[in-house]
Amino acid sequence: MVPSARPPFHLPQISRQTAPGRQGAERRSQSAAAARPRSSSWGGAGGRPVPNPRRRAAAGPIGVRGGALRRSSSVSAARRFCREKVGGGVPRAARGAAVTMSGFDDPGIYYSDSFGGDASVDEGQVRKSQLQKRFKEFLRQYRVGTDRTGFTFKYRDELKRHYNLSQYWVEVEMEDLASFDEDLADYLYKQPAEHLQLLEEAAKEVADEVTRPRPSGEETLQDIQVMLRSDANAANIRSLKSDQMSHLVKIPGIVIAATPVKAKATRIAIQCRSCRNTISNIAVRPGLEGYALPRKCNTEQAGRPKCPLDPYFIMPDKCKCVDFQVLKLQESPDAVPHGEMPRHLQLYCDRYLCDKVVPGNRVTIMGIYSIKKSTQSKNRSRDNVGVGIRSAYIRVVGIQVDVEGSGHSFAGSVTPQEEEELRRLAAMPNIYETIAKSIAPSIYGSTDIKKAIACLLFGGSRKRLPDGLTRRGDINLLMLGDPGTAKSQLLKFVEKCSPIGVYTSGKGSSAAGLTASVIRDPSSRSFFMEGGAMVLADGGVVCIDEFDKMREDDRVAIHEAMEQQTISIAKAGITTTLNSRCSVLAAANSVFGRWDETKGEENIDFMPTILSRFDMIFIVKDEHNEERDMTLAKHVMSLHVSALTQTQAVEGEIELNKLKKLISFCRTKCGPRLSAAAAEKLKNRYVLMRSGTRQHEQESDRRSSIPITVRQLEAIVRIAESLGKMKLQPFATEADVEEALRLFQVSTLDAAMSGSLSGAEGFTTQEDQEMLSRIEKQLKRRFAIGSQVSEHSIVQDFMRQKYPEHAIYKVLQLMMRRGEIQHRMQRKVLYRIK
Repeated sequence: MVPSARPPFHLPQISRQTAPGRQGAERRSQSAAAARPRSSSWGGAGGRPVPNPRRRAAAGPIGVRGGALRRSSSVSAARRFCREKVGGGVPRAARGAAVTMSGFDDPGIYYSDSFGGDASVDEGQVRKSQLQKRFKEFLRQYRVGTDRTGFTFKYRDELKRHYNLSQYWVEVEMEDLASFDEDLADYLYKQPAEHLQLLEEAAKEVADEVTRPRPSGEETLQDIQVMLRSDANAANIRSLKSDQMSHLVKIPGIVIAATPVKAKATRIAIQCRSCRNTISNIAVRPGLEGYALPRKCNTEQAGRPKCPLDPYFIMPDKCKCVDFQVLKLQESPDAVPHGEMPRHLQLYCDRYLCDKVVPGNRVTIMGIYSIKKSTQSKNRSRDNVGVGIRSAYIRVVGIQVDVEGSGHSFAGSVTPQEEEELRRLAAMPNIYETIAKSIAPSIYGSTDIKKAIACLLFGGSRKRLPDGLTRRGDINLLMLGDPGTAKSQLLKFVEKCSPIGVYTSGKGSSAAGLTASVIRDPSSRSFFMEGGAMVLADGGVVCIDEFDKMREDDRVAIHEAMEQQTISIAKAGITTTLNSRCSVLAAANSVFGRWDETKGEENIDFMPTILSRFDMIFIVKDEHNEERDMTLAKHVMSLHVSALTQTQAVEGEIELNKLKKLISFCRTKCGPRLSAAAAEKLKNRYVLMRSGTRQHEQESDRRSSIPITVRQLEAIVRIAESLGKMKLQPFATEADVEEALRLFQVSTLDAAMSGSLSGAEGFTTQEDQEMLSRIEKQLKRRFAIGSQVSEHSIVQDFMRQKYPEHAIYKVLQLMMRRGEIQHRMQRKVLYRIK
């Protein structure tokens, strides 16, 4: 026997007891072995190392597992095995060498594969190990930086840092992989499921190398999760078709629902019920695909009945599990074609991707477009209609949450040239007027309302105080008024040009649709939460049309969202708080359809609580004025005549896309505060407004009707900040405060002065108040408890004493609201209760 230069190696072993018909051959060969010198390198007869015993076993005969023959299998199988492996096609010398070893290793039969005639080693296996080697090279050798500045090994350092923090994941950028090896990136794009596994194996090996030696107690190596991210352009949910199946895709959208985190087995162990035979370490495919248990048990034991059908059950305590979570992704509202329902898609996240997002977040997903069996309804299972039909879902391999708060903002995608242009635009001296002109240019007039809307779009600065409370920075605006004054058109325009805009109508929206709803998941019967319009518009504007047609209890639901900017829910065992940092722009008609000057405050049907939450309240009246009507008619005619021909923006206006970019850029980049001088000025004006001093009376020629509340002061601060934000200034100046006060004056104060808001919180003048209390005292004096009087006679009586009619009705209404009197006999007679 010629000693070989190869090192010694071990071969798969067959236990000796299984082959009793073999011992004679062994004894014969032992005598031959005694005469032969022992050689340390005994693979001489061309025996070549078997790289992996398990892989060899795969090519071996039936009944061999891991190279060792099972005890329970029959004798004939052992004989056949020896004929094939030891007897067939192997020279006698080699056979001798193989059997000889049994003399001085542990008893058993060894064989060696002499001439590499075994082509059944899987070519795919070789390719896989080569790819894994290249992935490993990439993770170990990819570096950023240049020789001059010094470079760092990006992924090696990241793996080590994360591993030492017990974060077993690493994020790989597809661009880095493509620059290192174009083919690898291509493989990962085309067949991500199998190659991602190789990449994770490679990451595990690299982590093993960079973290050695590990501290005691942590010697076992953890699996590493590889997440992918890419700068490629995102596709759309609608563009996913069947040819994208099992490719890598990238989609933007809004997460609207998330299930709780559950566990999924990656490796399971199963056991047969009757013969207790266990099969362990079965790999389960990742994703929402299950694992079908084998129908038959293959162990045949002598003298035992065969196992029944479906004998296996899973042993839960021997399974390895990972966390997973299912999310529901809805396409972003700006990508939905007009008049269509938004599409949904299921997302499957596992391990470290769980709990990364909450409902309402705008995200960009990298994932593998996969399929799962569609769940069939019970009654249709007889006729297999949907036998080959599968439903799609995405197995997520990377999540990027878009900028917090401002949602899908353009600030991330602004190029340096665009940024320079936007800064130049913001530095223009008359930028405020320009922006106001650019808002709904097709609508004539109402300049102040447009200026107020410009302030609303830019918003003030949100402040977080040291004690953890926050003050809102968003401005709310209410437009009240006659039909035909283009209120809804303004709302539609704002929805278009705000970075995030949601438009809803009062009649068609419920409290749950505006805030959030709790829904039962049809498959798992568990509850989960879906955010409504106010949550989806987080960081944008909610436009509510027909605000007066909303039901009272639905309107109360948005109180909290408007002032605290959160939505709290306690339904069906879910108690949580969602963010709704959005501005509210509402439009409403008066109670009588048109504004009725004689009725004063009866035009408004809102509670004072909701009115005080609006920073500015505009009353839009359709006044008859020949000159104005003429210009308006000209404007409308010119619009209709040149509607299609006029495409480019008029001089002195900003076009819609640029305006949108400017708004989102200013919102993300700038958060101005009041300057000291401006704050001082505002303080003085506030005191002046509150105290109703003689100066103020002389300025306004009449008593100030509003004792202005702190909310209104904050409103003025917010308006001033938004004016500073338009110019990208760090501080709001005195001029901004002036303009803010003017806007407030023409909106809320004017509305209050016209007597239309009196009765809202502190919105009545002193004289009115005194008159009302006089009427009430007199009423109570004439009207004993338990008596009833005709309403008509009371009103006539007071009118004879020269009291205004609306004041009398107002007192009666107040007393009714307090429950002191009530109507009887078809509302003709008043009855006093207390």
